[in-house]
Amino acid sequence: MKLSLYIRLMRLDKPIGILLLLWPTLWALWIASAGHPDTKVFAILVLGTILMRSAGCVMNDYADRDFDLHVERTKNRPLTAKLVTAREALLLAAGLSLLAFALVMQLNRLTVLLSVPALLLAASYPFSKRFFVVPQAYLGIAFGFGMPMAFAAQTGAVPTLAWWMLLANVCWSLAYDTEYAMVDRDDDIRIGIHSSALFFGRFEVLAIMLFYTGMLIILAVAGLLAKLHWPYYAGLLTAALIALYHYTLIRERKRSACFKAFLHNNWLGAAIFAGLVFNFAA
Repeated sequence: MKLSLYIRLMRLDKPIGILLLLWPTLWALWIASAGHPDTKVFAILVLGTILMRSAGCVMNDYADRDFDLHVERTKNRPLTAKLVTAREALLLAAGLSLLAFALVMQLNRLTVLLSVPALLLAASYPFSKRFFVVPQAYLGIAFGFGMPMAFAAQTGAVPTLAWWMLLANVCWSLAYDTEYAMVDRDDDIRIGIHSSALFFGRFEVLAIMLFYTGMLIILAVAGLLAKLHWPYYAGLLTAALIALYHYTLIRERKRSACFKAFLHNNWLGAAIFAGLVFNFAA
């Protein structure tokens, strides 16, 4: 049945991407709502995140269908293996995007307006690897655009704080997606695709740790601006310890360990969210 192939194409069988997209949105929503988000806003943002991540995965496989054939990790993806046609993939991506837009239409005008650049970023990211030497930075903006949307949906405005948090997410994306890029470094060199792992070269581990540091510093400043309390900073400290654990995984640059570090970022995002939950529950 094609349904199982579509599920694989949308990566619903690999939810790490959904989580990495969802945590920053929830951070922003919890701060915007002082820990008490509107139920409708919460549901729409969560469902919209799942739909847009799924659409993004389909577009990514469409854009990379000729490259993925030459990469060991991706050569059996449904589109590359010709189990799903390019037309089917485009129709699926369009359908998912329309569903997400229909959900956003239930929110205020500012959120609807912000959904337009969010869609453009998600659709264009897969092609950024052709011309942008650090596409992970582009990914960080695309993955973090749910943050200003969360503020807009909850409060009707996008304060400076939201953009600072988006910058923190760019740093986080550069950290975890460089870990991911380290897995495919040799294949990317061979087929001519840009990545941050190639851009930073032998300094990629240092760059990753600096990006983690930048993320945590910006989020600490965001906490001061939002007048958050000690549970939030306990969450940041836990995230810092997790980042140090990632260093032990990536320092020898082994593919399996780098991929493990990438997947483990889910817990880093969860730690920060837990800090926010306890901050407003205290």
